[in-house]
Amino acid sequence: MPGCREVPQETEQNSCVGTDQDDAGTRYQTDGQLPKESLSHSFQLSASKKPQDAQLDCSEEALWTTKADGRVRLRLDSSCSQPPYTVHRMFYEALDKYGDLSALGFKRQDKWEYISYYQYYQIARKVAKGFLKLGLEQAHSVAILGFNAPEWFFSAVGTVFAGGIVTGIYTTSSPDACQYIAHDSRANIIVVDTQKQLEKILKIWKNLPHLKAVVIYREPSPTKTANVYTMEELMELGHQVPEETLDSIIEAQTPNQCCVLVYTSGTTGNPKGVMLSQDNITWTARYSSQAGDIHPAEVQQEVVVSYLPLSHIAAQIYDLWTGIQWGAQVCFAEPDALKGSLVNTLREVEPTSHMGVPRVWEKIMERIQEVSAQAGFIRRKMLLWAMSVTLEQNLTCPRSDLKPFTARLADYLVLARVRQALGFAKCQKNFYGAAPMTAETQHFFLGLNIHLYAGYGLSETAGPHFMSSPYNYRLYSSGKLVPGCLVKLVNQDAEGIGEICLWGRTIFMGYLNMEDKTREAIDSEGWLHTGDTGRLDQDGFLYITGRLKELIITAGGENVPPLPIEEAVKMELPIVSNAMLIGDQRKFLSMLLTLKCTLDPDTFEPTDTLTEQAVEFCQRVGSKASTVSEIVGQHDEAVYQAIEEGIQRVNANAAARPYHIQKWAILERDFSISGGELGPTMKLKRFTVLEKYKDIIDSFYQEQKNWDHPCGSQ
Repeated sequence: MPGCREVPQETEQNSCVGTDQDDAGTRYQTDGQLPKESLSHSFQLSASKKPQDAQLDCSEEALWTTKADGRVRLRLDSSCSQPPYTVHRMFYEALDKYGDLSALGFKRQDKWEYISYYQYYQIARKVAKGFLKLGLEQAHSVAILGFNAPEWFFSAVGTVFAGGIVTGIYTTSSPDACQYIAHDSRANIIVVDTQKQLEKILKIWKNLPHLKAVVIYREPSPTKTANVYTMEELMELGHQVPEETLDSIIEAQTPNQCCVLVYTSGTTGNPKGVMLSQDNITWTARYSSQAGDIHPAEVQQEVVVSYLPLSHIAAQIYDLWTGIQWGAQVCFAEPDALKGSLVNTLREVEPTSHMGVPRVWEKIMERIQEVSAQAGFIRRKMLLWAMSVTLEQNLTCPRSDLKPFTARLADYLVLARVRQALGFAKCQKNFYGAAPMTAETQHFFLGLNIHLYAGYGLSETAGPHFMSSPYNYRLYSSGKLVPGCLVKLVNQDAEGIGEICLWGRTIFMGYLNMEDKTREAIDSEGWLHTGDTGRLDQDGFLYITGRLKELIITAGGENVPPLPIEEAVKMELPIVSNAMLIGDQRKFLSMLLTLKCTLDPDTFEPTDTLTEQAVEFCQRVGSKASTVSEIVGQHDEAVYQAIEEGIQRVNANAAARPYHIQKWAILERDFSISGGELGPTMKLKRFTVLEKYKDIIDSFYQEQKNWDHPCGSQ
């Protein structure tokens, strides 16, 4: 079986940083290296005593557990035999190489300030001792509910140092969702960034028997509340805990114990708590990032902008843990980054590598298209020419360093300036993951000479199990296996498409308190069954084709993967923002469509106004519409006819008639997080859509002669 590897035989193995409070929140002194007398107890011992992890003997352990204080047998074999180590050891060893380098950058009163790795480590120890003073128990969690900031990092690292479990909560979570996660993870402490988030916790505190304290870091609480502390007060409390107490906790830690919980957003039922071990974190931070060509600071200090939710594994492993491993400089965007300020941060910071979920890249694309549409005729023609020349070059000779004169001229005269305006002048690696990306978006950025490198992984693989890089790139693929990881495809069809199963040091410990779900995910030989389907080409590049749970089985028994058809519709019809195929247990296929519209700059919610690209589409087909309501409410004949013709073209390329889209409807509003159709990483929540638009969907299949829903039919 191509891409299938047998399970290998497993082998047994044996400061004080000054702070002061102001309106902007907690501030940190950043005026250079700390004096030696301020270094902590462990630094004073560093010359004679290197930190050692507790001896690891997991020969009797199972490959998974569902207990927060459980231990697992690590997947050590000849393909990934690197010795396991803890998060503290990873950080401590980084200090020898990167201690004086800037670790974290943040903006206070319109000025960038920086914290060195020495200072970062010292503050994390202070926070760890503060958590211990507040009553953090071993294998209990510290839940963090706030936007990316240095305090998020201090809290996360401090939690691990103190023997707790880091648990991120999405800032968009409701009080009920916060309660479920805090209760399930036995949170002793919750860290929040604003009064709004604090109010959520105060509402549910009475239902959280393990919760002892709340720490707030961005906005000081307007009134003093019992057991609510500022970050500065937390660190002051830490002075009461001896350094030796923290050291003894650190020294007792082992790589096969849980240190991070990532709650999957889930499409049905309660979210699952994905337990990640210290080895999951340190191994992935080292080897998966190497596969993405992330450089150690000795070669070139990577500069990254942190803005995606750290409660998601992709951002957490990329921003937080990989940063420590390689001495990167992580600069924090403003809380309104996704409402428009991100590009300002990118211009100021000029990252060397950048990661975004597909929807972020799509919004950048749409913004460029809007600016281009408003530009003068000559400038617009110059951009279109430059992008056309460059796209052709990148599609025909993707790995060639010898570019023809016209491509070099286009880049010099036009494209370099566009990249600079975006903040990508120094960016050598641009990544995406967490959801599929359309061919349209990939082609657009190739036209700007920006290669978007995909990774593939899950929360259950601690991030990327497959990675693309400048040296491992193939358009539309998710890259190649991270060295030391294994893959096999099961139940392959005639085209070589099967369920993707993974094995290696990235594989999670289990779902917290969910034995049945864990047994469903990890088979008796330790393989993780992802539920995703894909194929491997002859060179080992992975192509994702869909999800088993999303596979549509029609009433006639035809198996239809929705993703390729949805992608084809969006490629054929540039006015379409989202397309969702329907037809499970139905007589034929139908589809829900949304149109590309602008976002409200304050709420980041979809508006009624069409994007420039959508308006251009309307004009080409003879419509004067500029809003979604004009098209849907007035049943714009020109637009509906153009969409019907586009869908007919997609049908003409289908393998057989059961794959034809026979009915469709345009929805009045684009999908969004607040609407429930998209998850926190902009992934489509199909079951939610089916339920929310049930009446429209049912109308597709009603037996009637005069089918009057405002949509097309075949």
